[in-house]
Amino acid sequence: MTSEAVRRAQSGSPWEESFGFARAVAVGDRVLVAGTTSFKGPVLHGEGDPYEQAKMAFTSALEAIAEFGLGPASVIRTRMYLTHLRDVDEVGRAHKELFDSVRPASTLLVVAGFVDPRILVEVELEAFRGHHGQQAARGAVDS
Repeated sequence: MTSEAVRRAQSGSPWEESFGFARAVAVGDRVLVAGTTSFKGPVLHGEGDPYEQAKMAFTSALEAIAEFGLGPASVIRTRMYLTHLRDVDEVGRAHKELFDSVRPASTLLVVAGFVDPRILVEVELEAFRGHHGQQAARGAVDS
C-alpha cells in the first residue's frame, strides 16, 4: 500500500501532537476514528454529564468522518468506553439518538479511567466509504 492510499485528518487535540496520532485515518473503503472525548481544545464539554459528553464526543467523531465526505449513515461500528457502569443508560441514549436508524455494530466497555479524571466517556467510530476498493481488487483478479 502506498502512502498516497492513506489520508489522515487532525482535529487539533493537544494529545494528537504529543502522542503522534491522527483523529481519523482513511484507507481503502474504511475510515477509522481514534478515541474521541468531549474536549474541544482545552475545554471539556458536559463535565459531570455522561449523556452530554457522549453526544459531544460522537459529534466530534462525526466531524472527523465529514472531512472524508461521510455522515452518520456511513458508520458501521462504534465503541464506547465509560468509567462508571451507572452511566450506561445515558450514554446509550446519546448513541440511540445519533445512530438509531443506522444500527452500527457497537461495543460498550467500562474501563478504569482516562487521562483526565473528568472524562466519563470516550468513543471510536468506523465508517465505510463505498465499494471502490473492492472493485479495484476484483479488477486485479479478473485481469
